[in-house]
Amino acid sequence: MDSQGLAIPNTNTNYKCEAGRTIGTTDIAVKWNAPGVKGREGKIFGTNIAPFGMNVLGFGSDVESPWRAGADECTTITFSTDVTVNGELLKAGKYAFFIQLAEDNCVLIFNKNVNAWGSYFYNESMDVMRVSATQETDIVASKERLEYTFSNQTPNSIEIAMEWEHWRIPFTIEMDVNSSTLASIKDQMTGGIGFNSQSLTAAARWCLTNDVNHEQALKWINRAENPNLGGSATFNTMSTKAGLLTILDKSLEAKEVMTKAIEIGTAFELHGYGRQLLGKQKVDEALKVFQKNHDRNNGTWPTNVGLMRGYSAKGDLKKALKYAKIAYENAPDELNKNNLESAIKSFESGKSI
Repeated sequence: MDSQGLAIPNTNTNYKCEAGRTIGTTDIAVKWNAPGVKGREGKIFGTNIAPFGMNVLGFGSDVESPWRAGADECTTITFSTDVTVNGELLKAGKYAFFIQLAEDNCVLIFNKNVNAWGSYFYNESMDVMRVSATQETDIVASKERLEYTFSNQTPNSIEIAMEWEHWRIPFTIEMDVNSSTLASIKDQMTGGIGFNSQSLTAAARWCLTNDVNHEQALKWINRAENPNLGGSATFNTMSTKAGLLTILDKSLEAKEVMTKAIEIGTAFELHGYGRQLLGKQKVDEALKVFQKNHDRNNGTWPTNVGLMRGYSAKGDLKKALKYAKIAYENAPDELNKNNLESAIKSFESGKSI
């Protein structure tokens, strides 16, 4: 606003920008003001625009400061969980982001003063972390506006890069997705959904699948199947409980629980369980489950498919072919028919699937 309180459009040529990415339960947000090259090719880095090293910047500043990695207000980076930056641990939080430039390697600086104007009043004592990074200075296509980009994402990491003119300064962010997800689940289980059977089962199942937090997961699944708490003993709850009991060296109890689960499982639930057993190379157990499923459900879909897979894993291709042909006749759609047709050809040529 001007002195009369009027709203005046911002004519600053530096663009206000924001970019972010979510990996697992980790939210990453970068805010910066993007200057332009504006015809200054080859006169950006190593000059007073983006100087090398630490410099007294003037305009009231009397301390040596790094480059502000943007324009106007300081660039900020926020992480909602703990992460590592190029292998160094950085706690969750919002940080001012500066770069100490050099001709070869740079130093990335994460600082607690997120309200600063650029880096003019940089206070080294407020640095939380300094970590090295290697820049690329031979990017062919010049980038007119300074930008922070995200690339090379994996389930637990991502590369962030500052790109401007012919320079690119990348750094790798990694997070322990399992730890952050578990922390989020624990937090959620203390709220309203901690009384919900399906949510409790999902939380316990996640712990079983990721092999963590077994004792607490068992408590969750016990609550999920407790009728006095609005729960019920379903195939999903009991199979999850059996898996947790097995991990906790309570194999006899686990066997009893799983036997009860099999007795109430649907055709698809038993088929899925049989597939899990095959994945663990427990062929004989899987074949028993597939046979029980077939007998109980009168050979309906997908019980013949289960027997086909069980006998294939057992090496009995004659029986595998028999059930593959039966399954083909009652397949519910073209995709399944095509898959079964391929299986039949494999068995006829003497190959397992």
